Amino acid sequence: MNPLHPAHIGAVVRKQLINMGMGARLLWQLLTLMGPALRRPRLIGDQIHFLGNYSLAIIGVSGLFVGFVLGLQGYYILQRYGSSEALGMMVALSLLRELGPVVTALLFAGRAGTALTAEIGLMKAGEQLSAMEMMAVDPVKRILAPRFWAGLITMPLLAAVFSAVGIMGGWLVGVVMIGVDSGAFWGQMQSGVDWWADLGNGVMKSFVFGLAVTFVALLEGYAAKPTPEGVSRATTRTVVVASLTVLGLDFLMTATMFSI
Repeated sequence: MNPLHPAHIGAVVRKQLINMGMGARLLWQLLTLMGPALRRPRLIGDQIHFLGNYSLAIIGVSGLFVGFVLGLQGYYILQRYGSSEALGMMVALSLLRELGPVVTALLFAGRAGTALTAEIGLMKAGEQLSAMEMMAVDPVKRILAPRFWAGLITMPLLAAVFSAVGIMGGWLVGVVMIGVDSGAFWGQMQSGVDWWADLGNGVMKSFVFGLAVTFVALLEGYAAKPTPEGVSRATTRTVVVASLTVLGLDFLMTATMFSI
């Protein structure tokens, strides 16, 4: 059929509307299942361990090297204006406001998001979700909700680790390697970073990114075709859609939070 044919366009629009409706319904279910999910802390704890512990290494190493780069580039830029003592403030603001939540969310999508999609997709391909429905067990309540809330809890913790390790990386490069005064490094950071305007908004970003990435991963796995090819395509879509969603939300939230 011709892609520009009205019938083809109508079918595509109808399919997208159905997908959006299913996604909105699933998100509402997950949000309303907060109470039942939190009443099973062991399930959420297992998923926090699965999502957070196995992502900790890549988050820590990435944060360290991002801190190294920020320390080097920040020093080269600030020394032109005689403001190399403000290196600590620049590194901290860059990590807490932007790089910490955003890079952590992108890494989280690539590591934990794909694992969630593959896990749910394989359970669907193996008809485990259908078997649970036959036994009157809601798979959304038993399988998806604990993973959703675990991702929402894990993401801010990983972002905090990323930012803390990145600040230490900037300190190692700026103070230990280059020779910036240590007192000026930490003093400028303490005086220039605001608890709510910088740290609070960064934490809020990480919560929103955690919700978006985890929801996209669960939705793609839950809607995947029950075949190996369908699961592989869903896993690829998770990385693409989650990454673009994070970048789009980052722009909107930055424009809202830091434009006043």
